[in-house]
Amino acid sequence: MNISEILSKEIEIKQWQVEATIKLIDEGNTIPFIARYRKPVTGELNDEQLRKLEERLKYLRNLVEKKESVISSIEEQGKMTPQLYEKIEEAMTIVAVDDIYRPYRSKRKTRATEAKAKGLDGLADIFLAQNSDNTPEHEARKYVNPEKGVETIEQAIQGAKDIIAEIVSDNAEFRKAIRNAVIKNGRIFSVAKNPEESSVYEDYYDYQEAIEKIPGHRILAMNRGEKEKVLHVSIQMPDENIIFTLQKAVLKGNSPFTQIIREAVEDGYVRLIQPAIEREIRNMLTERAQTKAISVFGQNLKQLLMQPPIAGRTVLGWDPAFRTGCKLAVVDSTGKVLDTTVIYPTAPQNKVEESKKTVLNLIAKYHISLISLGNGTASRESEVIVADIIKECPSKVEYIIVNEAGASVYSASKLAAEEFPNYDVGLRSAASMARRLQDPLAELVKIEPKAIGVGQYQHDMNQKKLEETLETVVEDCVNCVGVDLNTASVSLLSYVSGINKTLAKNIVTYREENGQFMSRKDLRKVSKLGPKAFEQCAGFMRIRDGKEPLDNTGVHPESYDVAKKLLKKYGFTSEDIISQKVRISKEIKDTKAIARELETDDITLRDMILEMEKPGRDPRNTMPKPILKSDVLEFDDLKEGMELKGTVRNVIDFGAFVDIGVHQDGLVHISEMSNQFVKHPLDVVSVGDVVSVRVIGVDKRRKRIQLTMKF
Repeated sequence: MNISEILSKEIEIKQWQVEATIKLIDEGNTIPFIARYRKPVTGELNDEQLRKLEERLKYLRNLVEKKESVISSIEEQGKMTPQLYEKIEEAMTIVAVDDIYRPYRSKRKTRATEAKAKGLDGLADIFLAQNSDNTPEHEARKYVNPEKGVETIEQAIQGAKDIIAEIVSDNAEFRKAIRNAVIKNGRIFSVAKNPEESSVYEDYYDYQEAIEKIPGHRILAMNRGEKEKVLHVSIQMPDENIIFTLQKAVLKGNSPFTQIIREAVEDGYVRLIQPAIEREIRNMLTERAQTKAISVFGQNLKQLLMQPPIAGRTVLGWDPAFRTGCKLAVVDSTGKVLDTTVIYPTAPQNKVEESKKTVLNLIAKYHISLISLGNGTASRESEVIVADIIKECPSKVEYIIVNEAGASVYSASKLAAEEFPNYDVGLRSAASMARRLQDPLAELVKIEPKAIGVGQYQHDMNQKKLEETLETVVEDCVNCVGVDLNTASVSLLSYVSGINKTLAKNIVTYREENGQFMSRKDLRKVSKLGPKAFEQCAGFMRIRDGKEPLDNTGVHPESYDVAKKLLKKYGFTSEDIISQKVRISKEIKDTKAIARELETDDITLRDMILEMEKPGRDPRNTMPKPILKSDVLEFDDLKEGMELKGTVRNVIDFGAFVDIGVHQDGLVHISEMSNQFVKHPLDVVSVGDVVSVRVIGVDKRRKRIQLTMKF
């Protein structure tokens, strides 16, 4: 099995690229490091291609191990044949290998194993051979043996039928053909267990769809409805056609055993194959749906994490509540908490004027220009008060509604307790609300990715696969942006290439004991951070105002000598990087020639020039800025035909939810996204996009808003 050849075809890249990447992975290099600093080796494969290659490499290597294990087991049984060996080698999925191995796997007690123990496999062989003119009863009489538990001819025949049924069931070719037939022609059904009972699954109370066409979100909805005992879900198979085809495949013409074989084949299908295939198809549909949903979740998460930071502003974080009061935290432009308090403008206290006065004093004292309001309980009531405060405020203040998803998880965590030991969970949450605006990535990495709330049915996913996927998304985002070595939290550092949680803690400990890092080289002094970890992480660490200006760029230390030669060649110094005076790109006509002269490659050279010309650049700044508000839009204000600006909060298979500022996201169905055909909403929008929408439906009873992007 040539893994590199398979991967080359699947990912549509050259085989040498695959082999080079596998070598780098096996040497312990991370995907972000390979994507950023080993472009010449991989032929500039991007992180998406590299992630896919890594994932498929793991699967194919597991497949090879599975094949070796199966071959070894069959050989130990003395049942291996050249034809069987070839079938195993040709199998391209673990499911296919399992199908082939099924007849040779040690079985738990079944009707067939009991019949074999009674010596009835010989009778089954006679029936299957179909070359005797004797009656079944005549042949079965020879196998009646009370000592073995075969009391009658009927028992002998039934035992033989049980063996034939299992032989048919274990046939890999039959299973493959049936599975394909069901996928192509089968339908999935869902019905309500109690049709009179109202639920969110009413669309599926009497629903059916072709297996081949059903989208993933409907599978996940049915699964959840079934799990909650609201729905009964089943697969309808073309049973009669399958049974007829199986019988035709096993029968060799008319014989005295034809009826017995027909009955055995039907029993094998109904009792053994059909339930197993239904389970397999359901599992396949679920896995496919989960894979798609996890992919969408990952893309949404990436867009959320890559939201542009709102820098240079003092922010008031506002965690709304009723009985316990609204928690406030003032956070300066560096993320430092300057002040905290609790106000009670909402029911039952309703101390509105007192609360306004407190907030206006905070705004004046700390020059607050932005309020970050959580979207949880009492958010709507708080927003009205915030809007009134802004009207009364002499200075310009704006506000924005921030998604609270995961804030409660963070606030109650050990990390938050260490970060804010003197604050309760509400005040920690308020500080987090503010920081989510100032630097979404730095704050959101403190929260378990799946708790951030930009997915669909995340609690129904394969949690291990979901966690792995989201972790890689966070890792890619952190390394794409880079981290400030002197301010980054343990949470942020732990996602840097080559850095685990232990090393992240050691970096922070070193910083606390020795003061700020003045050079990337100082990383080598951190406990347990060896040469390999340094190689992997150094390029993603940024040091502002350090000894070496290149430390605030994405240029890797391994390329510093070349970078300095390049600067010198064009009359610049490292200090010119700080003052952003470096201009080289326009002067170079032939990058390959210059690369040869400097003993590097043109890909590294181009990246190096970009980094030195724009030191400390943040790729997030190219993303759409969030919408800042100064007044309230109420749900009751909405009218059909209104045109609004909104922010995409979540993207799912059938559309996107857009925040238009009324505490209830509106849905832009996939059919309302464009005048052109849209295959998937992610082809049109991403989380964080600011979009123009028109209201086309308002259901006040169900609090539903329908929007369109068609103008």
